[in-house]
Amino acid sequence: MAIEGVDLLEHLQTPALIIVRGQVRFANGAAKALLGAHIVGQDVRIAIRDPKAVAAILSDKGGIARVSGLSTGGSVWEVDCKVLEGGNRLVSLYDLSERVSVAKSHADFVANASHELRTPLANVIGYVETLMNPKAGGNEELRNRFLGTIRHEAQRMQSLISDLMSLSRIEALKHEVPADNVDLVALANEVAGDFRANAVVNVTANCAHAVIAGDRGQIQQVLRNLIDNALKYGKPEGPVHVSVEAAQTAWVLVMVRDEGEGIAPEHLPRVTERFYRADASRSRAAGGTGLGLSIVKHIVERHRGRFDIESRPGSGTSCSLMLPLRED
Repeated sequence: MAIEGVDLLEHLQTPALIIVRGQVRFANGAAKALLGAHIVGQDVRIAIRDPKAVAAILSDKGGIARVSGLSTGGSVWEVDCKVLEGGNRLVSLYDLSERVSVAKSHADFVANASHELRTPLANVIGYVETLMNPKAGGNEELRNRFLGTIRHEAQRMQSLISDLMSLSRIEALKHEVPADNVDLVALANEVAGDFRANAVVNVTANCAHAVIAGDRGQIQQVLRNLIDNALKYGKPEGPVHVSVEAAQTAWVLVMVRDEGEGIAPEHLPRVTERFYRADASRSRAAGGTGLGLSIVKHIVERHRGRFDIESRPGSGTSCSLMLPLRED
């Protein structure tokens, strides 16, 4: 039986099927790649083993159904069935996996951000309400302790909002390749100097200059975040070792290493995720927002580089970024 329009369907990248009296009479290349070439000639209930999809396909007026797992376990697809003249049916399959994943990531991000802000805000409100009580407000020692807590929690919220704004700016610029001249040797020494009043931060380099095409403010933020993390989760006063090594392969390696307790192996794959903390209580006590390494990763990716973390419990942590040197 000849079916009109199949030549056009064959050129579509969208998987498409023609169903005739409940049987798959035609499948284009994309559909065969998705479901297998054997589906041609099969009953649609066997070719697509999902009750909702089959109900939409076999209904009198056609319909739309969302199904999971047509390609991989976590995939999400929309099955769209149109009834053609003569009762034949055109079934198109649309992959919604990426869209659903992005939507879930955004929803999770908003939920996590709201949670992170809600906790210190609740503490601030609680302590303020206590101070408004004449009995508590009249105790100078208690008043000062509560005010200190309020200040700490307000600073936590300020840091979180600042990091959220940084992430927003980075994502807005992620498709723009930065082009300023940034000397990593000079910048590493400058950023390390900002910490030296309270900690030991050493900088070594195998070259006098290592210039990249970059956004100076963002690379400065990367170095500041990494050194700050090394002091928070390593030894509070250092030492922290920063090295800059230019290679003949036209890449430069910047490494920030601490001598702290290190990170357990099961946490390493996830430490650059937003709001992920290997030790939540320790991170919050140190003033961490859970966004620092995520910001670092996004900035390095914008600069067409690579970010890696190596760590073993008891042996400290090394964070490294590989960036392309600027061509002369």
